Amino acid sequence: MTSPADPPNDAGASGPGLKLLAVTACPTGIAHTYMAAEKLAQAAESLGHSMKVETQGSIGAENVLSDNDVSQADGVIIAADKDVDRSRFIGKRVLVVAVADGIHRPERLIEQVRNAPVYQGDGHEAERGAAPAASGGGKGRSVTYKALMNGVSYMIPFVVVGGLLIAVSLALGGDTTSKGIVIPDDSFWKTVNDIGSIGFELMIPALSGYIAYAIADRPALVPGMVGGWIAAHGELYDSEAGAGFIGAIVTGFLAGYLVLWIKRVKVPKFVQPIMPIIVIPIVATSALGLFFIYVLGEPISWVFERLTDWLGGLTGTSAALLGIILGLMIAFDMGGPVNKTAFLFGAGLVSKNPEVMGACAAAIPVPPLGQGLATLLRRRMFDDQERETGLAALFMGFFGITEGAIPFAAARPARVIPANMLGGAVAGAIAGVASVEDNVPHGGPIVAVLGAVGGVPMFFVAVVVGTAVTALVTIALMSVGGGGRGADADAGAGGVAEAAVAGEAASSAPSPAGAPVLAGVGSGGGTGAASAAVAAPDATGPKAASVSAAEPRDGGKAEAAPEAAEAAPEAAEAAPEAGGQVLSGYLTEQTVRERLAADGKDAAIREMAELLAATGKVADTAELVRAAFAREDQGTTGLGEEIAIPHAKTDAVTAPVVGFARSPEGIEWGAPDGTKARLVFMIAVPEAAAGDEHLRILALLSRKLMGAEFRERLLGAADVGAILRVLGEIE
Repeated sequence: MTSPADPPNDAGASGPGLKLLAVTACPTGIAHTYMAAEKLAQAAESLGHSMKVETQGSIGAENVLSDNDVSQADGVIIAADKDVDRSRFIGKRVLVVAVADGIHRPERLIEQVRNAPVYQGDGHEAERGAAPAASGGGKGRSVTYKALMNGVSYMIPFVVVGGLLIAVSLALGGDTTSKGIVIPDDSFWKTVNDIGSIGFELMIPALSGYIAYAIADRPALVPGMVGGWIAAHGELYDSEAGAGFIGAIVTGFLAGYLVLWIKRVKVPKFVQPIMPIIVIPIVATSALGLFFIYVLGEPISWVFERLTDWLGGLTGTSAALLGIILGLMIAFDMGGPVNKTAFLFGAGLVSKNPEVMGACAAAIPVPPLGQGLATLLRRRMFDDQERETGLAALFMGFFGITEGAIPFAAARPARVIPANMLGGAVAGAIAGVASVEDNVPHGGPIVAVLGAVGGVPMFFVAVVVGTAVTALVTIALMSVGGGGRGADADAGAGGVAEAAVAGEAASSAPSPAGAPVLAGVGSGGGTGAASAAVAAPDATGPKAASVSAAEPRDGGKAEAAPEAAEAAPEAAEAAPEAGGQVLSGYLTEQTVRERLAADGKDAAIREMAELLAATGKVADTAELVRAAFAREDQGTTGLGEEIAIPHAKTDAVTAPVVGFARSPEGIEWGAPDGTKARLVFMIAVPEAAAGDEHLRILALLSRKLMGAEFRERLLGAADVGAILRVLGEIE
């Protein structure tokens, strides 16, 4: 890593000699990750440069850049819509752009990287006169979105571990008392509960710390986590309730941008080495902590007191109105000052007016139960991590742990919080009208199971109806907003397309033992196997994304395209045709159609589903069509470059199956580059098999289809047999 940052003097705009590196990544790590890698590699080769591309996809990092690669590199292009660790590129010219730019402007990026800023590792650019890191042609996910997602992803394990340990300890070791469900101090389950409580206490600092880390790197981690701890502990600023996860989001962004500001301060050279490890953390932590305690803490405490007084004046009003207000407050910040105000108000009236606590108890489980139910009803709207968190949320909701919904609210607050509040209000209103009583300061179905609730049937009606409202409203708001994770953020150019292509397909579950393996992939099934299949060259297959100017790729150089258009290359002629099967038998003669009759996207999807049904692997064609339409509702699967890859994970198919058809006129598919789809692939896999195998099919197709010469031969193939020979090159 000590080589000079400047490129060789003889490396002109089109001169040979540049050794370039690239990293491509997108939030879901499927199609666009590999499309960008292939486009950049092709552009480098055509300009006479060598380039090695590391892909950070859903099946792991592939073609990983070594220290030797970095030390010899003249420049690095990071085409990513998620955070990529840049610490290994210190001293190198680094150009950071959206993944869409890697697909649509690869040649321009290669020219720009020659004048890109030198990365110094502390957020500064050594050369202020250098070209900006962004390409100007578009932008990726916003910094706010990426930082928030970073914090949420690190927070989720704390929520799950802490919540489940607390729930288990309450279930197996708790006793119902007038003070709530209490675990004896000298019992084993008290120890388990304490461990879970530690996890819960750490989740707020983790959220805040890793938001700050995503904005300003390691120096921001300590002030972010300390700020989050302060936000969670109201006793530091005379508040009976901390600021909760909303306060943690505030401290995370404050810490991140405060550290960025401090980094810009000019300091003597002898001070620079200690800035990131001593000066910045101390100054930022002290400033943020004091600011929150003495400036932000007072308003939070004041709000808590005013809310308590206000609720006290409502006790004589309609039970339904009071239930609605308590439900709204309980569901608003899930452990923050508003939630705690409502809970403590109800708990304080347990002995005098248990109906108030009854309304609270019905609303408390609604947010986690509603979000968990939403992940079950519309699985495709959520990624794997969210679906797993949804199951944990259902469990936590049963035990009255409202914080189980925090990961969902933190990821997309504009959709989840209103849905939670509406469901909480409905549950609180029903419980209030039915005069449901709760004789312990706790909530959730567990209190009814343990006999602390009066009016059990209506209590469960309130919980069930409120849960259903939250789940359905969440799904509706996500559908209106464009689908899954990140819909609240500004996706920028290419972002919507990426969400559409990948969506819920990023399943991390391994393929079942009996599932077929793609050609060229070993049976190991791990990341190494994936790397061998998708990235690393072997003795007979195509080259990986690492190429040099002198090496042929994709079966031949671009200059060979005219000859290849007339006759398939030797590799294609030599491709095995046993049974006319490619992609390990997923795509066969039965699932290839020379010409689509459809002239619209919906009709094309129906026609492709009928094509797949001819294999006998489709148990319910109508359901397959519905699943494919649901996938399109999240965003278009038109990739651009005249390609569309509709796909579905559904038990309407009994085994993985891939179809292909051509539309010479093209079908409007809503692709980001405005091209009509002439090459249409359809992938369908059963839920149980929707793991790495699904991702590898998408990755292999996306990468190979980036070759213009390959696409031309596919469009020009004379018949089904010729199409299969061309597709047989996909390995």
